[in-house]
Amino acid sequence: MGQGEAASSPAAEEKAAGGEEEEDDFGYRLFPDRNKKPQSFLVRSLFTFHNRCQLMLRMTLDTNPYAQLLLEAMKQSGCTVFNDRHFSCENCDGCVSGGFDSATSQIVLCQNNIRHQSHMNRVVTHELIHAFDHCRAHVDWFKNVKHLACSEIRAANLSGDCTLMNEIARFKFGLKGHHQTCVRDRAIRSILAVRKVSKETAEKAVDEVFDACFNDLEPFGRIPHSKTDAKRAYRDFQNRDRYNANL
Repeated sequence: MGQGEAASSPAAEEKAAGGEEEEDDFGYRLFPDRNKKPQSFLVRSLFTFHNRCQLMLRMTLDTNPYAQLLLEAMKQSGCTVFNDRHFSCENCDGCVSGGFDSATSQIVLCQNNIRHQSHMNRVVTHELIHAFDHCRAHVDWFKNVKHLACSEIRAANLSGDCTLMNEIARFKFGLKGHHQTCVRDRAIRSILAVRKVSKETAEKAVDEVFDACFNDLEPFGRIPHSKTDAKRAYRDFQNRDRYNANL
């Protein structure tokens, strides 16, 4: 399971040599509601978290240019996203805000951890990038850590996770190469949160694919450092499609 917006990395180190390696649950432990029987609409409607999550999700899908571009790109790639089918507001482990369940092609939004609209915007964008990668490429999420690393790099790079304002809010400051450092660090943390691999394995996977995946800017065509950048990217994407349609 792909994961975004981890507040901290759970213990994901391999057991010491000679010990039996713990079976990997591919991050599903962080999303306990995945294994529960779905509740009725009446029951779910009684919980404020769920209602708030649904309202914020609708606001993101209707108004956020990052999400709107990704939804349009997925539709054109043959992977139309439907709100009721492809998004699920659930309670999650305290360290995560969202995840992409490739087994069901569903984005999980952690209703107990997402409390602000700006946070919802970022989580939805992050997970839609994973969904876009799942749609356009044969991603081996469970067995090929390099594939996971590539999508995590792209999600951190293009979703706004590493904007200057977000980094300042985390009390992280830097100059040259700071954006790349943030993308690398967040990609490594995301891998460790959902895979039982050593930190060295995660770092190696990220470093081996970093340049290629960092420079893969589809479908934005640029790194959107702000909503203004995302709006421009969305307009460029629409104009590109109109141009191609006239060829």
